[in-house]
Formats: sequence, C-alpha cells, structure tokens
Amino acid sequence: MAGVAAPEWPGTTVPAAGYSGSDVVAALWQQVKSPVVVPLLRLSVALCLAMSVMLFAEKVYMAVVVLASRLLGRRPERRYRWEPIVRDGGDLEAGSDVVAYPMVLVQIPMYNERAVYQVSIGAACGLSWPSDRIIVQVLDDSTDPVIKELVRAECARWASKGVNVKYEVRDSRRGYKAGALREGMKRAYVRGCDVVAIFDADFQPEPDFLCRTVPFLLHNPDLALVQARWNFVNADECLMTRMQEMSLDYHFTVEQEAGSSTYAFFGFNGTAGVWRISALNEAGGWKDRTTVEDMDLAVRASLKGWNFVFLGDLMVKNELPSTLKAYRYQQHRWSCGPANLFRKMLMEIVRNKKVTLWKKIHVIYNFFLVRKIIAHIVTFVFYCIVIPATVLVPDVEIPKWGSVYIPTIITLLNAVGTPRSVHLIVFWILFENVMSLHRTKATFIGLLEAGRVNEWVVTEKLGDALRMKMPGKASKKPRIRIGDRLHILELGIAAYLLFCGCYDIAFGNNHYYIFLFLQSIAFFIVGIGYVGTFVTHS
Repeated sequence: MAGVAAPEWPGTTVPAAGYSGSDVVAALWQQVKSPVVVPLLRLSVALCLAMSVMLFAEKVYMAVVVLASRLLGRRPERRYRWEPIVRDGGDLEAGSDVVAYPMVLVQIPMYNERAVYQVSIGAACGLSWPSDRIIVQVLDDSTDPVIKELVRAECARWASKGVNVKYEVRDSRRGYKAGALREGMKRAYVRGCDVVAIFDADFQPEPDFLCRTVPFLLHNPDLALVQARWNFVNADECLMTRMQEMSLDYHFTVEQEAGSSTYAFFGFNGTAGVWRISALNEAGGWKDRTTVEDMDLAVRASLKGWNFVFLGDLMVKNELPSTLKAYRYQQHRWSCGPANLFRKMLMEIVRNKKVTLWKKIHVIYNFFLVRKIIAHIVTFVFYCIVIPATVLVPDVEIPKWGSVYIPTIITLLNAVGTPRSVHLIVFWILFENVMSLHRTKATFIGLLEAGRVNEWVVTEKLGDALRMKMPGKASKKPRIRIGDRLHILELGIAAYLLFCGCYDIAFGNNHYYIFLFLQSIAFFIVGIGYVGTFVTHS
C-alpha cells in the first residue's frame, strides 16, 4: 500500500477543504511564525537579557558594597557620632538632666487590629524613656465600634499607670495611613516634640529601642531617619512565611545596608523607624498621593539633602501575613506604589539642585528603575513567558549565560540573607516567580495609573488567633467557597507552562522541561489557593 504524503502548503496558501482542523492550525502557525513570532520573540529575548544583565550588575554591586562595608568595619557607630544619653544616677525617672532627652512622639496607626492592638500599645508604652519626655499617640481608624472601644480602654489602662498616651480618632479614613499620621502631627501637643518613632500595629519594639536610635539624631544634625530591621515572630508558621522571611531578610541585610553605606539613602520601611520632625516637615510631611507614603517621604527628604542610617543589628519583632489573600494585597501595594511614585517624581528628581548628579542617578536608576520595576518585570516575563515560548519556537535560542548562569548567581546572592533557609532556595525561586505575576501587573498599574493604582487594603494580622480558637467553634469545619480559592491567572500560566514542558519532552532539545514542570506545579498550587494559612471568619 502506497504511503500518504504529508500535505504541503506552498507560499502562504491555506490548505484546501478536506484537511483536518489541526492541519489548518499548523499551516496558519507556519505562516505567522517566521515573519511575526520569531522576530518578536527574538526582540523579547534581547530585552530580557539586557534587563537580566542590569539586575545582575545591581545585585553584584550591592553584594560588594555590603561585603566591603563589613570587612572595613564601617558600622553606623563608626560612620556617625553616637553616644549614649547619660543622666545623673542613671535613673530614667530621675529629675535631673531631663533636658538631655529629646521630646519623643511615638505614633501607632491602626485599623481594626483586634488581634495585635494590646501587644503594640504595650510595647510602645514600655519603651525606656523619661515619662515626661515621651508621648504615645494611638491613631485609631477602626470602623468596628467594638474594636474601637477595646483600643480606647487599653489606652486608658496605660494612662492610669502614668504613661502619657493619647487616643486619637478622626471622622474619615481619608488618606489611609498617611492621612492618619498627618492628622496626628497636627495636634497641639506635638509642637514640642523633636523626633517621632513610628510603629505599625503588629510591631513590638524592645524597651531600649529609643536609647539606641535617638542618639544618632541627637549628635548628627544631617541625619533625618534611623531605620531598624524587622524580625518576624511567625516566620515558621508555614512555608509561605518562610519564603517571605528570605525575601525580606535580603532586603534589609543587602539593599538597605548598601543604600545606607553609600549614598545614605534608602526607602523608609514605614515602621520601626525614627524621624527628625524638622526634616519630616521640611520634606512636606505625609502625602497620600500613592500607596507608599513612606517611600514618598524618604525620597522627598533625600532630595532636600537629608541623610539616613540603617541599623542592621537593631531588630523589631513583627508579624508576616500568613494568608495568601493578605500577602497578595500587600504585594500589590508594595509593587504598584513605587512604580506610581517613580512616574510622579521622575522629573522632580531630575530637576533637583540640592543633591549630586551621582545620587540622582542612584535614586532613578538603581533604586527605582532596576529594583522596583525591572526586577519584577524580568522575573515574570523572562522566566515564565519568554523562556517557555522558545521551546515552541526553536528558531530562537537563549545563550546559556542568560538562561542559567546569571539566574543562578542572582539566586545565590539572594540566599545570603537567610542562611538558615538555604535548603529552601528552590521553593523560594518557584514561589517568587509565581508572585512576580502580581508584582508585574501591579507595576504596570502604577506606571499607567490604571484602575487599582490607589487601592489600599490593610494587611490582615492574626496574632494568636490560630492558637486561641473559641472552644465552642473548634469542632466546626470551615466552609470554603471554591470561588474564593481559585485564581484564574495562575491556573492559566500553569497550563501554559505544562504545555511547553510537554512539548519540550516530545519535540524540543532545550531540556527546560524540568524547570517548566516544577514552575507549572507552583503556579497550580497557588492557583487553587493551597498556600499559606487557612483562616475562617465568622
């Protein structure tokens, strides 16, 4: 029996009737691939490789700065004058030398923080500082009247112990956190304050926090901000919190340290920091034009010529979001806000006359462009879209240095922040690639000022909620709606990666299928919501 020849489509003709639908699709693919798909994919590869090199250079630069700083012993206490504030007799409550202690305002913004309000207020009221030189200001934007009364009662309890604590509310939540902080600074009793320490509602500073930070501002008139590092009380709660710990530890030990050691500039983390009030006011105070009011203030203060210092050995305990929903909202805010701020401030930075050209380049290129925009885009587009696409289009090749060597070095550099979790590095890579989908989407929303650009959802804190369930409800099984758990974008990317992996096994020679299958599984797991802690709300 004679064999049947495979159909051939000369030129750009479409197969005639009688052929199957798959034959038609194959023919159309061949027509489009060479003139359209291949050039576009090659351009995408070139752009992604360029961005990868930029990110690689930035990671190496920061690693070298941090390593050199440690080898040379350039600790903050050696770069800036620091002397303990000493009072006669050493008693903080003694009546002598009270003027040696600056007047400190401690601000705690909160919103329906039932799980953590007691620990945060208690930690702030327990700070070691003369009682007549400190004001604890609780800025309660809660909408739940029960929680509002609980917070008010807690403030009254500490006031009865002699702590100067002020409970402040306002008529609306306009401006969210920035609006609350701005309104708090308008109170008459704040006029006599010299510095302000800010703690989010889940932060628990140690009693010596002010004694270790305020002297930097007292003895160095060019310093505006002293930023402490975060320490996570629930890092071991689930695998998702361990992944967050790895990312944030790198941010503090490398990014913040490098910025502090070189240009005395970094992004304020919004909490666990102490500001010189005169610098805060000179920079224009709190603005609510973006969802990163902390970074906004830091950039404006830096453009006024103020310097910042980061204290890597001073840690403040706080809580990581342990539910996927809370983490996604947080990452949207943290990715959208910087991109939107970059759009708003680019020309202001360029036209600034008070800082050097090199510092302006550092803020625009290193801080904003590479770390806040390119890092998100290249992670998702290159590793989750472009590399898989080259499996389907073998005409386009990616050099091994771009697909293997650079990603490996970047990954190893990120791992130094949390040595105890180095064995989880593969899980961290896969999880970060999944989250880069939302970070990339949020970045473009910020750059384009699209729909959710000013969306502000307070990160949910659970405190001890999971360990202190009500006995009467312990036997009830949670009712989980499928719609609340499914995430279509993640499932779509998972299907795409799975298809590319199968195609690579069947027809390709790139040997990307192991990565593609693992990444597909990661997207699928997140897509069905099987990540983080599961919490039911009554």
